Amino acid sequence: MHNARWKPLPLLLGFALVAVAPQASAAEPVEPHSGAPAVAADDYYQDAIGKTGEELKTALHQIIGNGTTTLSYDGVWDALKVTDEDPRNPANVVLLYTGRSQSKDTNGGGPEDWNREHVWAKSHGDFGTAPGPGTDVHHLRPTDVSVNSTRGSKDFDMGGSEVGEAPGNFTDDDSYEPRDEVKGDVARMIFYMAVRWQGQEGFADLELNDNVDNGSAPFMGRLSVLRQWHAQDPPDEFEKRRNQVIFDQFQHNRNPFIDHPEWVGEIWR
Repeated sequence: MHNARWKPLPLLLGFALVAVAPQASAAEPVEPHSGAPAVAADDYYQDAIGKTGEELKTALHQIIGNGTTTLSYDGVWDALKVTDEDPRNPANVVLLYTGRSQSKDTNGGGPEDWNREHVWAKSHGDFGTAPGPGTDVHHLRPTDVSVNSTRGSKDFDMGGSEVGEAPGNFTDDDSYEPRDEVKGDVARMIFYMAVRWQGQEGFADLELNDNVDNGSAPFMGRLSVLRQWHAQDPPDEFEKRRNQVIFDQFQHNRNPFIDHPEWVGEIWR
């Protein structure tokens, strides 16, 4: 379902650092910006440079799957407390869909707790929470428990009714639309998963399509909308820092579409 509330913006060619705002209360959405590390050295991606299309996708798959560390599902709790730490309050994490800054210690299953959201819904390919795609922290984010339930396993698209607990998010029977501030983040996590997990290691070959209501098939959509979100919301400092932390401290691989946003258009045309 589409509506006319949003129009895609052109892809920005550069990113400006944003000044840190005053400390927000726990109920206010947080849009954290901190000093981001430099983009990965070109030698990490040297085997992908100059390639396009399927050759680029294959090269990136090999790069980001080589020499990685696989987390346990319990280990994801500890990782998210570092990767999604609020730079203005290190005792908190920032929740993906609400933008709320919340205590790291409130992870769990209660309605006001935060839990581990699989941005690529784990039922799309039926990979569950066994070590592998179900524990890949590049697409796992802290999320309000009840908002996570509202998103469920829906594909991503525009439109629907606003989510009461997460203003700026919208949902209908078969799709979910995140708030503008993380639309690009969501898209780049989905692009990463489609490149990282291609049928090896006993898991399904995850692919993108331009549909919604994909059910348990190993597909996520809607590709055309995800590409628009990627252009509308380029990588910010929080996202770049998160990518670096995952590389340095946890999985030792990177999301290439944060480092090289232009590669989305080279693979999905």
